[in-house]
Amino acid sequence: MDVASVTQTGPVLPAVPDSSPNWLAENRELIQSVKSIDASGLFGEGSELSFTMDQETKQPVVRVIDRETHEVLWQAPPEYLLRVAEFLSAPDGSHA
Repeated sequence: MDVASVTQTGPVLPAVPDSSPNWLAENRELIQSVKSIDASGLFGEGSELSFTMDQETKQPVVRVIDRETHEVLWQAPPEYLLRVAEFLSAPDGSHA
């Protein structure tokens, strides 16, 4: 899975499949709001809000990560649900 922190100086979010070329411009206000929430320390000092795209299911994933240890403190949807969705979406019903 790609992990992109909202505090990075590079791209804020991973590429969004089938999105318009202006996706970042169209969502600038949302991105700034997320950065503001992260900067507020709402998730605890030393934690950061992270947005990713699960590569297998193409579902957005939101995480709170410890900046020092990189441990995932909270994630939505949980990893087990992503794996269930991956299993159910396999063309022949088997796990890829």
